[in-house]
Amino acid sequence: MAEKLWGGRFTKAIAPEFERFSESFSYDHRLALAEVRGSRAHVGALQRAGIVSEQEAGALREGLQRLEAELRGPASPLNGNGPLPELEDVHTWVAQRLEQLAGPAARKLQTGRSRNEQVALDLRLYLIDHKEQLFALLARLLGNLGRFAETYAEVLIPGYTHLQRAQPVSLGHHALAYAEMLLRDTARLRDAYSRVEVLPLGSGALAGSTLNLDRELLAKELGFTKLSQNSLDAVSDRDFACELTFVFALLGVHLSRFAEDWILYSSAEFNFLLMGDEYATGSSLMPQKKNADALELIRGKSARQVGNLTRLLTLLKGLPMAYNRDLQEDKEAMFDALQTVLGVLRIAAGVVETTQVRADRAARAADDPALLATDLADLLVENGVAFRDAHEIVGHVISKCVAEERDFRAFSTAEWAEIAPGFLSPERAAALTAAISVGRRNSLGGTSIEQVRAQARRIVEVATRL
Repeated sequence: MAEKLWGGRFTKAIAPEFERFSESFSYDHRLALAEVRGSRAHVGALQRAGIVSEQEAGALREGLQRLEAELRGPASPLNGNGPLPELEDVHTWVAQRLEQLAGPAARKLQTGRSRNEQVALDLRLYLIDHKEQLFALLARLLGNLGRFAETYAEVLIPGYTHLQRAQPVSLGHHALAYAEMLLRDTARLRDAYSRVEVLPLGSGALAGSTLNLDRELLAKELGFTKLSQNSLDAVSDRDFACELTFVFALLGVHLSRFAEDWILYSSAEFNFLLMGDEYATGSSLMPQKKNADALELIRGKSARQVGNLTRLLTLLKGLPMAYNRDLQEDKEAMFDALQTVLGVLRIAAGVVETTQVRADRAARAADDPALLATDLADLLVENGVAFRDAHEIVGHVISKCVAEERDFRAFSTAEWAEIAPGFLSPERAAALTAAISVGRRNSLGGTSIEQVRAQARRIVEVATRL
């Protein structure tokens, strides 16, 4: 029992099958660097409280420095080279290794500290350590979408509702819709991190610490912006993990929708986009195939993100106060959620960067005269027809076009005189184009080329500031 941090109370060894069932080191070893950082701060707190001498504190700091170098080095026992040690958890591993490096002083390090608060601290530190990378990847994807939108602002495609052709829009406008979603995700992520950056250290197992710990100094040393205000809550709070996982899940859903559009538009039936070879694969049987596998995986991994969120929420829903061993199950979901969102952002940015546009195919699709039906109704409204009446008139026009396989722009003056006598100039109807339709929508947020370029530049500028 000596290898445990808690064995003094027990007279019998833990059952081997329970040992295997209860271990978490196989995945929480990812928290080792965070555990070292938290331990280093705790050394200072113990020294200030008079628990460890200056000499002991020096030995502990040197041991922690050597341990951190080991963890960051190529020979790290946690880098996947060889089997992991068979230990209960990361806290046990750090404690044992530190005693080998720093000597007997390491046995004082757990004074006034519980694994309950350590694991809460370590998970928060781990997430904070990935904050910069998250925002950098979001910035890259946003920047790529903004540049794509500006480059292809003049390429027109059909806009769709119910997956049916509706009105012509700029391809850049379409790309910017996803940029707006990502901007909201970015704001949610920033807000969620304000609740990650709360220091739980000093909460003890559940009731606080008897030591005179300077928690504000600990927060400053560890990069936290706030202090937990209730020790019971601090050791059992996983709201921050749920919030971040929700943001990752929603971001994943947004990128799943993006992936679906990109998959459709790169298919032979649409053929607006040509994916880069770097993010596509082929078929083992059909030589002609170019499959949008990167996008399909982005779409598929959104299910993992929703699953991770559900897992965390279900884990928490019936727990009594305060810490319970159930909370060991939070880390795999959180680690997977974080690594999945990092991967998805990275691949999505690469896809956008390497995608080419088939402007000719897009133009042919956007030239569908049915896409101009709303513009035709607007012309009638401008000449005094009530919109509901104009809507009905144009509906009859489109029905006639479908039945006779005609373009209303080719209708004769006599036909227009019969359809809308005195209310429509045949010349104006004949002159309608997708470009004119798009150009008319020049209000803020509209699809005009001018608006798209302005919004694209805004997105790129925002991305550079993330």
